[in-house]
Amino acid sequence: MDLRHLRCFMAVAEELHFARAAERLHIEQSPLSRAIKELEEDLGAPLFARTTRNTRLTRAGKLFLEHVPRVFVALQQARDSVTAAAKGYHGQLRVALSDGITPSRLPTLLALCRQEDPEVDIRLFEVPLAQQIKGLHDDLYDVGFAQACDVGDGLVAEPVWHDPLMVAVPARHPLLAYKRIPLDEVLRYPIVIVDPQACEGLARQIARVLRTVDREPLVAEQAASFDLMMTLVSAGYALGLAGAAQIAASRESGVVARPLAGRSPKLTTYLLRLDSEASESLGRFIKRVGSIDVREDEKQTSADAPTTQDIEP
Repeated sequence: MDLRHLRCFMAVAEELHFARAAERLHIEQSPLSRAIKELEEDLGAPLFARTTRNTRLTRAGKLFLEHVPRVFVALQQARDSVTAAAKGYHGQLRVALSDGITPSRLPTLLALCRQEDPEVDIRLFEVPLAQQIKGLHDDLYDVGFAQACDVGDGLVAEPVWHDPLMVAVPARHPLLAYKRIPLDEVLRYPIVIVDPQACEGLARQIARVLRTVDREPLVAEQAASFDLMMTLVSAGYALGLAGAAQIAASRESGVVARPLAGRSPKLTTYLLRLDSEASESLGRFIKRVGSIDVREDEKQTSADAPTTQDIEP
């Protein structure tokens, strides 16, 4: 078994069509079929079930597919490590990001790392929450950020950043009569929320807030990105629910951010890592995360002042 076999397997597994996989790899179908046969003989199990109508993964193939992508990730990380060493770095931290990390904090953190620890190369990986958790266990990442704390055994989830949950309102919407909008008033209108598959942890936090009101939300759309959410809000399609920093980072015009009435709920970002002693460079990184001053951010999103891009209706 070599990398050629694994690349052929990945192409067929993703395309589920030998001709398309061969075209993707820029090879003829015959050598592709031969490579898959050699791999199956090496593993002692069929990976694909082929008929004249379709190609599908066998149970063994599905299990194999869970492991093979990590081989390519590890190989790329090995290349990155060599490149970093050649550039003079003396260490590397692999940081996984899930759930649409709060934009106001990350640039501050990276700038602080560059200033205080310039010899450590930081690599960022945007991945779904489940992939981050698995990658932390498999030593593909050293640390991660997500908006979920229920991450299972063997990991530590430490709350590090908090961001007020806000309502993104289209300009000239009736709810702009409120400076602080009651949640039950929000739920009288269609809303757009984040897609649980794209931002699993964040979706859980917002769902918990929605359950505090005895009214079924009318979810008009589940957006895979905050940019799409803000586009839909700007177009008047629905109201949006997101963190203050996420709304502030949007470039969409015609969007007003309003806090919720009462005790405004907070969205929490967690730092995820293995439940074991951290390396020196990781320990410094964790302390740096905790040292970031976010008081100014919270002041800008306080209950008594307009926040983010507050456009008068």
